[in-house]
Amino acid sequence: MFIGHFGIGFGAKKAAPAVSLGTLFLAAQFLDLLWPVLLLLGIEHAEIKPGTGHSQPIAFTDYPVSHSLLAVAGWGILFALVYWIFKKNIRHAIVLGICVISHWLLDLVVHLPDLPLHPGAGAPLYGFQLWNSFWGTLIVEGSIFLVGFYLYLKNTKAKNKQGILSLWILVALLVMIHIANITGPPPPSMDAVAWAGNLQWLFVILAYWTDRNRSYN
Repeated sequence: MFIGHFGIGFGAKKAAPAVSLGTLFLAAQFLDLLWPVLLLLGIEHAEIKPGTGHSQPIAFTDYPVSHSLLAVAGWGILFALVYWIFKKNIRHAIVLGICVISHWLLDLVVHLPDLPLHPGAGAPLYGFQLWNSFWGTLIVEGSIFLVGFYLYLKNTKAKNKQGILSLWILVALLVMIHIANITGPPPPSMDAVAWAGNLQWLFVILAYWTDRNRSYN
């Protein structure tokens, strides 16, 4: 899942209005910002596997640090704790922790059975395999994004023209990348996937800029 995670970030603004959209994006997509770094370091592994019958031509062979449920719970608690240390807002810290953990739950819906419950050999693997349905993936993930974006749009307003322009640039880029992901050819290599994954930081930065130029209603 890609764009659905950003939908969670958009929607979470209603529950944590004082938290920047950039921070919400960072939490909701934290696992997929960590994963490409671990790939490049050789700590986690995946391989290109076209023709598997689903819309994601990548076999996630080994990613217990970034995507096992036990590790994800730890990342969520750590993210919330760090935010609380700096901001002393327990409610917003909890919202951010939930955003981190929501990533695993959304991935569970679409992934093949490759999400481990815990690090280590023999961990049970789960996934509800929505990726086997192109239209199912498109509808479910698109709906999550649209609902989240609607909540953000309804509950914020632009302070200036930048607040309008930056938001629509952000949405357009997310939609274009999403369409490219589900309709484009398989990537040439996992190194290319990892480097492209690191470019997601641009969405976080753009979200900070957008939110700076919008106010919560």
